[in-house]
Amino acid sequence: MFKVSIIGAGNVGATAAQYIAMRNLADVVLIDINEGAAMGKSLDLLQTGPVTSHCAHLSGASGYESTANSDVVVITAGIPRKEGMSRDQLLKINAQIVSSAAEQAVKLSPDAVFVIVTNPLDVMTQLAYQITGLPSQRVIGMAGVLDSGRFQTFIAAELAVSPVDVKAMVLGGHGDLMVPLLRHSSVNGIPALELISEARLQELAVRTRDGGAEIVSYLKSGSAYYAPGASVALMVEAILQDQNRLLPCSVLATGQYGLNNVYVGLPVVLGRSGVKRIVELPLNSSELQALQKSAAAIEKNVVVMNDLIGWGKPAIVEAAVDELPGVVVVTAPVAAIAEPAEPHQAAEPSVSAPEAASAEPAEPVAK
Repeated sequence: MFKVSIIGAGNVGATAAQYIAMRNLADVVLIDINEGAAMGKSLDLLQTGPVTSHCAHLSGASGYESTANSDVVVITAGIPRKEGMSRDQLLKINAQIVSSAAEQAVKLSPDAVFVIVTNPLDVMTQLAYQITGLPSQRVIGMAGVLDSGRFQTFIAAELAVSPVDVKAMVLGGHGDLMVPLLRHSSVNGIPALELISEARLQELAVRTRDGGAEIVSYLKSGSAYYAPGASVALMVEAILQDQNRLLPCSVLATGQYGLNNVYVGLPVVLGRSGVKRIVELPLNSSELQALQKSAAAIEKNVVVMNDLIGWGKPAIVEAAVDELPGVVVVTAPVAAIAEPAEPHQAAEPSVSAPEAASAEPAEPVAK
């Protein structure tokens, strides 16, 4: 059976483990700095096997050794999002957590596909790409699946139809500038705009944008995890079973839609090797402009993050130069992002990060 390691045994990580196990997709390892939580939840899920007829083996630990040779590594670890907290406020601490998790996991599973769930989603996915040094096709963010699912849910409820018959896609960053594609939304082949007024569909798009915050406002403590966990499982299934699913995921743009070297939600074909290709849809000028605006905001946050962790900054080291005693030589790690088809070498971040936070954004990507 395949092996999936989930770093972060909070609500999102544990729920993703549940969906993955119950679909018999893979054996699951839960990793958490709180070893008791990882071990207890994995044992509880293991005992559902006879009841739900799954055969997956689940285990928990605090160390990364048990993640060795994973087919997929899912990173959900991070601080939880609280009511009134913006996604950008999660940046500082979660950058440290994701850096540590990605660095340790890739050493033991260099051939794995990494799925990132921690917020701010797109920025954390780009960070994982930088840290792991993997080809961009194997470092993917989970946000579009969740956001699209929310949009589809609201359209189905508006029309009192099955959500199974609704198809919709949300692109862009996982945040206030996400881009729901109204023109590309449909109900069993019928354009949604022929069934719902554009004004009302726009309202549903706004509710989709605020979907995570709406749940947080109800829960008061914590955030969404059922839908995020299910979205992770859907992506894992597409990867492990080489399904070639067309799904919106946060991926590295390499010229598509006029975007370069930025992780942002785009339509992709997802399979065993990760992202097989990015699909370019015929967007109109306003849609394209919104997507590019969303990507620009992500780029700004990536700059902030890289400054925070010292990515690409000069490191001052003493030089052993006899003729120049006391002089120091400045060296700098390479911070440039390589083309997606080829692995790149990642520089060590200058921050000291915790191994893995026990709390994860309870609503990892939609949060």
